[in-house]
Amino acid sequence: MGRTVYYTATSLDGYIATTDHSLDWLLGRTSSEGGAMDYDTFIGGVGALCMGANTYAWIHRESRDAQGGLTQAWPYRQPCWVFTHRTPAPWPGADLRPTREPVEVVHEMMSTIAGDRDVWVVGGGELAGQFLDRGLLDEVVVNIAPVTLGTGRPLLPRRAELRRLDTAVSGEFVASRFAVVR
Repeated sequence: MGRTVYYTATSLDGYIATTDHSLDWLLGRTSSEGGAMDYDTFIGGVGALCMGANTYAWIHRESRDAQGGLTQAWPYRQPCWVFTHRTPAPWPGADLRPTREPVEVVHEMMSTIAGDRDVWVVGGGELAGQFLDRGLLDEVVVNIAPVTLGTGRPLLPRRAELRRLDTAVSGEFVASRFAVVR
């Protein structure tokens, strides 16, 4: 069985997005390719993923042109559960699975599909916190950008005990991988 990993980027002061869910502060930053914490290496080991409604809405919004048409294909080949209380905007070709189920129910489905590959909790921090609360989160991988936001959506709005497993420099980022201490 694979791990359940919250893989994300954060500002130096611990925010994953601004208060209005923007990631403009992150776009355009450079990271290194290759290595254990590199995105391409990470996503290659992911068998299923999930995200909250705001994360999905941001991806969808950033992938549209001025007329509202999608300008790119869905970025994931894995099945993706979207935790939401409304119907997410459609994305042709995406294996989207909107859900209102508790995280433990969805985690079981994701783990079954992922098999020995990882489950990726894309975000946001509140969703990752729900996985943490239920003892379902194994690792947190954080790519720390050299910017402070002062306020915004926190990395993980919970107390969590973590043990550092690895740290590396990746372009502009410092990447750290932590095990969740239970």
